[in-house]
Amino acid sequence: HRWHAANAHGTQMHEAVDVLEAALPETDPSEAFSVAQKALSSALRVIAHADDSSGIIGDACRRLIELHPQLAWRAGTPVARLVKWMLDFQFNNDIDYFELDPVAYAPALGANGMQTYRQHLADMRETLGPRPKEDERWSSTHSHEWFTLDWNERRLAVLDRDVQAIIRTHFRDGRVAAWAVDTAKAFVEIDETELAIEWARRGMDIGPSHQSLKAAEYWCSMLAEHHPEQSVEANILVFRRWPSSSSAAGLSDAAGSRWPEFQDEVLTTLRNQPRDAVYFAQSTLKDIPLAWRLAAELALDDARTWSDLLKAYERVDPLATLPRHEQLVRGDLTEADANRYRLGARRLAKMRKIAAGSDEQPNVEALIAELRETHRRRPRLQAEFSRAGLP
Repeated sequence: HRWHAANAHGTQMHEAVDVLEAALPETDPSEAFSVAQKALSSALRVIAHADDSSGIIGDACRRLIELHPQLAWRAGTPVARLVKWMLDFQFNNDIDYFELDPVAYAPALGANGMQTYRQHLADMRETLGPRPKEDERWSSTHSHEWFTLDWNERRLAVLDRDVQAIIRTHFRDGRVAAWAVDTAKAFVEIDETELAIEWARRGMDIGPSHQSLKAAEYWCSMLAEHHPEQSVEANILVFRRWPSSSSAAGLSDAAGSRWPEFQDEVLTTLRNQPRDAVYFAQSTLKDIPLAWRLAAELALDDARTWSDLLKAYERVDPLATLPRHEQLVRGDLTEADANRYRLGARRLAKMRKIAAGSDEQPNVEALIAELRETHRRRPRLQAEFSRAGLP
């Protein structure tokens, strides 16, 4: 239940899975399957009581879940026993936030086993009564059962390579762009590339905007791989619709040698979003002087972006960064917060290092003295200053 202990245990779990995977070539498949299944059962008991906010234990569980169907196939696990285990795992388990993929289990189940598995799902569906509406699914008495049945229906549509079933189960009622992306990704799995591109493009017009942008990014990635001749125009469309540092970066990557054709438009558009303009110039264009000029011209007020830019510009003109460092220090000390005191003290120590031996050194020393005096009634701040080696 303690975060640090949970993280340490999760790390050991990953090491154990590494050992298991490394031993597979020389291990009897039945023994390997038995060990993996017991390990998964144990892992689920652990995660039920652990603070897995870091996700380390959950990732170890997923590794075992991915390994399980492969080992079931190698071991020739009896189909009836495997079907029962799959159903119990999904419907009779206290831990209900992991899914099993029937596509992965198809080789182990074979045609007859898969038919048996489908029949059990159909029987369960019958016992639940009428299917709730999409917006009532989570408030349904059997919300978990319906979620799991729908998940299986989507994966079985992929297994069947059934285009219409994929659209019906993945796109659902078409209210959100994420479902169009789900549909596109399912088509990728069955090698229907053109349909995947079409459905990703469709998601751009559905909303909400953040999901539409994800659909646009996926559409552009598909075009870059399969239709590179369309990539530039697609990225222009996306940037003009959702101007940001990320969509500008996508256009820059797609444009390649043609980038000068679009640079003025991109930088002019991004001037309305100072943080994006500066971040794009620094991270994508790798033009630190340009990023510095934009930050000043556009009155950038984002402390995180300034901090990252200062680190880069210190290699260009370290003394020029001192006034901006001072602004960030004063901002850190406006609130009574120990973490911000620590950040401010470390920044002052850096300023001393930059200014050492220059005409700016007396000014930095005077600033530290001023801040010591101004905040003399803040003992934690004074302690952090001393811990950072400030006079």
